[in-house]
Amino acid sequence: MKVAIVILNWNGAQYLKQFLPVLIKNTKIEGVEIFVADNGSTDDSLSVLEKDFPTVNVITLDQNYGYAEGYNKALFRVEDAEYFLLLNSDVEVAKGWLHPLVEYMDKNEDVAACQPKICSYQDKENFEYAGAAGGFIDSLGMPFCRGRVLRTIEKDEGQYDDIIDIFWATGACFMIRAGKFWDTDGFDGSFFAHMEEIDLCWRLRSRGQRIVCIPQSKVYHVGGGTLSTESPYKTYLNYRNNLLMLYKNLPENSLRKTMFIRYFFDYLAALHLFLTGRIANAFKIFVARRHYKKLRGKYDDKRRENIQHSAVLNIPEILPRSIVLQYYFKGKNTYNKLWRK
Repeated sequence: MKVAIVILNWNGAQYLKQFLPVLIKNTKIEGVEIFVADNGSTDDSLSVLEKDFPTVNVITLDQNYGYAEGYNKALFRVEDAEYFLLLNSDVEVAKGWLHPLVEYMDKNEDVAACQPKICSYQDKENFEYAGAAGGFIDSLGMPFCRGRVLRTIEKDEGQYDDIIDIFWATGACFMIRAGKFWDTDGFDGSFFAHMEEIDLCWRLRSRGQRIVCIPQSKVYHVGGGTLSTESPYKTYLNYRNNLLMLYKNLPENSLRKTMFIRYFFDYLAALHLFLTGRIANAFKIFVARRHYKKLRGKYDDKRRENIQHSAVLNIPEILPRSIVLQYYFKGKNTYNKLWRK
């Protein structure tokens, strides 16, 4: 099998009905198989798959393991694929979307993973929040994208149509060499959801592998992950997992300084949420930091392993500045402005 497209589904019967027919229609390529891994759904997802999509391979998991461990378990049951392509159930693929990804990966063996250009399903002229045209992080571990920086989402006018190296590829549509996925131990299942793809990509980059965005492939994501609409639980997972990711992956010479500065930035973020009426979200930042301190020691072995295997200490796709300071105090609210010296 050349490519295994794997959709991790949890109570997404309506999305399966809406987007699976488009995926099947636009993915008629030899050597490509479609899998739906059901993550312990309690809706009628399994009956929908059995009745309406008999050609789709179904993997049944006994409970909701979250995005990270759910994919680990599902991919373990996919045999002999050269590439895994992880696709959210709420993604609409365009005609010819898969070929540019496969072609580029085939020609560039040093590329471990890639993503397409991701635009909003609701407003197809705009980039989508979670991934856009490729992901990066700043000096404090804050993620941003070509096409989305904090609250600013750009219109897709072809300004990011070049293939470039990125720091992370979005889990909404994430293609990776199967061997590289397992060589780096897959996703960190303890994350449950959020930041797991950035953590995995960090491990790949530090070991000398490339991650790229290939805008010649295009998909549309329903998503809905804007900061103004985050649930408190999502805030908790993002902050907790981001801190754990930093602890696992930062080089020794920058860990202490980075975590010291993050301490103040996190509490400023909590204060901002509190003053803007999002009290539950503000509280979750305190909870996330408290849980990070309790969990940190359990990640010592993972940190040692990551540092031991690191071949690239100064990763060029990490912005050597804070996007928060650049955004709010210097008006640098797009990718191109951030990287302009």
